[in-house]
Amino acid sequence: MRLGVISIQGNVSEHIDAFRKVFDGEVMRVQNRGDARCCDGLVIPGGESTTIGKALEMKGMRDEIKKLGEDGTPMMGTCAGLILLSKEVYGGERSDLLGLLGVTIERNAYGRQRESFEAEICADSIGKAPFNAVFIRAPLIRGVDNGVKVLAEYDGRPVAVREKNILGLSFHPELSEDLRFQKLFLEMVESS
Repeated sequence: MRLGVISIQGNVSEHIDAFRKVFDGEVMRVQNRGDARCCDGLVIPGGESTTIGKALEMKGMRDEIKKLGEDGTPMMGTCAGLILLSKEVYGGERSDLLGLLGVTIERNAYGRQRESFEAEICADSIGKAPFNAVFIRAPLIRGVDNGVKVLAEYDGRPVAVREKNILGLSFHPELSEDLRFQKLFLEMVESS
């Protein structure tokens, strides 16, 4: 099995390092058109969603990644990656969205960089112990379509969701020593 991390901008190395701790297969950087096709699962990291989205378009990777997601390749998006996977951004039009996850997102809703925070969340899908989630300029999931399963909430709002082969997280699991969300994604890849 091979995992790919979209390596245009953002927490690329942190994701690669986290997955290498729990995965015996190859974890590769996806930087060019064609790279994603040889991966069994893809991760779109946090960073700046507009920058990542424009770069995917310029490199001719956007449609390729969208098609893979539509065809069932498991994908995990964290923070900016969640925004790009979503179907809609609240309060603005975005042509770079992949539209693979039936959620409406509000960018930076938990505050700017200086308002970043950590909070314990509960997610039964990864176990009973709380997960220490790191929120950095985090997007708010304002709405979920039918068929989207809420895996975890913070302050009464979804922060981890799944729809079929797509896992979306408002926070940064790669910045935690707790690797349960990486393991959950690996289970999705192995069962696909």
